[in-house]
Amino acid sequence: MRVLALDTCLSACSVAVLDGERTLAWASEPMERGHQERLAPLTREVMERAGLAFSDLDRIAVTLGPGSFTGLRVGLAFAKGLGLALDRPVIGLGCLEVLAAPYAAAPGRTLALLPGRGESICSQVFEGGLALAPPILGQVADLDALGPVERIVGAPDLAGEALPGAVRTPASTPDAVVAGRLAASRRPEALVPLYMRPPDARLPGGRAPP
Repeated sequence: MRVLALDTCLSACSVAVLDGERTLAWASEPMERGHQERLAPLTREVMERAGLAFSDLDRIAVTLGPGSFTGLRVGLAFAKGLGLALDRPVIGLGCLEVLAAPYAAAPGRTLALLPGRGESICSQVFEGGLALAPPILGQVADLDALGPVERIVGAPDLAGEALPGAVRTPASTPDAVVAGRLAASRRPEALVPLYMRPPDARLPGGRAPP
């Protein structure tokens, strides 16, 4: 199973190409903005290093958020366009799931955290690689109710003094290699983005875009 995996949801532009469990090529460049200009050239570079043509791919993986409105949509639009052009399935994965996935075989629960808008926190709890509930947007005061957890990943500093017994392992962005491995065995489903915050742009009359 040859998978092209993409992530532009947070503060990096990341691309990985996998053949089964083997990583053929990978690149990740930190950036807060500019994903739209860099994603296509970076994808081409990684594919060339992997020694594959786009037609050799079996599927495409892309992170669906939570993330910034612009970055998330850049990755999703690129993945959908590529999937349509190649007639390949596109597999969407939540960033929180990708952050927690390396700990799927570890005992106990894993709490993945990412910053939301203002002081809000986006969180999701996993056990054995499975989500125990959908992602939620709340406050640090809500986190103790999610315990007990063995570890906090992603942005664990957001937890403050909550869940004091948990091991804290920071990771600023999802790993595209991990996303590719998850996507290899995932059935295609509707691609529904998950935003940490609404878009700043407004339609006439102050309405938010759909």
